[in-house]
Amino acid sequence: MKAQTKASSPDIYSRVTNKIIADLEQGVRPWVKPWNAGNVSGRITLPVRHNGMPYQGINILLLWGEQLEKGFASNRWMTFKQVQALGANVRKGEHGALVVYASKVTKTSTDDHGDEIEREIPFMKGYTVFNIDQIENLPAEYCTELTPVEGKPLELIEHAEAFFAKTNAVIRHGGNMAYYAPTRDIVQLPIPQSFETAESYAATKAHEITHWTSHKTRLDRQLGKRFSDEVYVAEELIAEMGAAFLCAQLGLTPEVRDDHAAYLDHWLKVLKGDKKAIFTAASQAQKACEFLFSMQGDTTLQAA
Repeated sequence: MKAQTKASSPDIYSRVTNKIIADLEQGVRPWVKPWNAGNVSGRITLPVRHNGMPYQGINILLLWGEQLEKGFASNRWMTFKQVQALGANVRKGEHGALVVYASKVTKTSTDDHGDEIEREIPFMKGYTVFNIDQIENLPAEYCTELTPVEGKPLELIEHAEAFFAKTNAVIRHGGNMAYYAPTRDIVQLPIPQSFETAESYAATKAHEITHWTSHKTRLDRQLGKRFSDEVYVAEELIAEMGAAFLCAQLGLTPEVRDDHAAYLDHWLKVLKGDKKAIFTAASQAQKACEFLFSMQGDTTLQAA
């Protein structure tokens, strides 16, 4: 069994993008519905490494999509070598999931004047991980069943509201639309009673707060270089993923909004035309999530 998949960077970009495209063509958004399995129905958790450290960015989408497709109950993943180190084994016939690692290497060269100059060259590698559900003979602590979630505890929603309050975003209520108005720098939401559940209200707020991070006084999100005339739909893609990442941290179920269904065709067009677009969108969503957590004095998010 092969423990690692080696490929050139373009091949990795293509493989990841093609996987996301395949999900979207089936009407599945891999950032909003991979958490309805078994005894954790309705619960959303970030995929984590063998040591419990959460994955980030594009790897969240890849592993959420894999978990949805294969019906895995666990959100924990590990490499073949990590499995072996624990004295366990991957079940015969199981296939691992692709995750990626991005970094930079510094190279020194000499310019025309004989001076040494350093250049940072980005690179990306792919490797394979296996879900806990695919592994046998693991130590007991790796096989602990997730505790079922009983209803929707009120304190969970209170925690989310406290989280959003610490951003100091201006949030107004009224009307029947949810949106972020950049010129006025406000988030507009229908009154909470308009939503079916308090969780739906909080998840919608997470989406619009992700948009709010794009303001020039915050992350100053500039998408024109990569997305040109598709900046608006790219921003919606980032907001959907950013909201999903936030919901995973806050213990909420993301909102699948009917008014966003029209974006699917646009997202497919962008992804099919640029195999690196989904990486950029996921990275921007991750930055938005980290920015919002940085306003909390919270250390929940771990480095990739």
